Amino acid sequence: MSKSETYRIEVEAVAEYVEAQSNPEDDHYVFAYNITIRNTGTVAARLVSRHWVITDGTGHVQEVHGQGVVGEQPLLAPGESFRYTSGSVLETAVGTMHGSYQMEASDGHRFDAPIPAFMLAMPRVLH
Repeated sequence: MSKSETYRIEVEAVAEYVEAQSNPEDDHYVFAYNITIRNTGTVAARLVSRHWVITDGTGHVQEVHGQGVVGEQPLLAPGESFRYTSGSVLETAVGTMHGSYQMEASDGHRFDAPIPAFMLAMPRVLH
């Protein structure tokens, strides 16, 4: 079995605009995102840390590094999933996020789980 099959984490993200907390007149746009992390590999793995790259509509990039997610470092057995919701604030009505989770398998092997890019967009801004 190859390493890519042994150490495999899939990440799915769905974002939404939070109108009630946003104030476009002040360039304050709030987005919530729901993340599902699924262990599709053959060994258990713990999410140790995260790295996000957040780009707003002007191309301004902010990088975020931190331990775990929402105060946790979940251990995922093969076939298990972990879901959480978090948020991001931009100064523009559109942006993107992508990054990676740094994982540690039960056998001690460390690997990155990529977070595919997803769009942050105020409704009716993109055509």
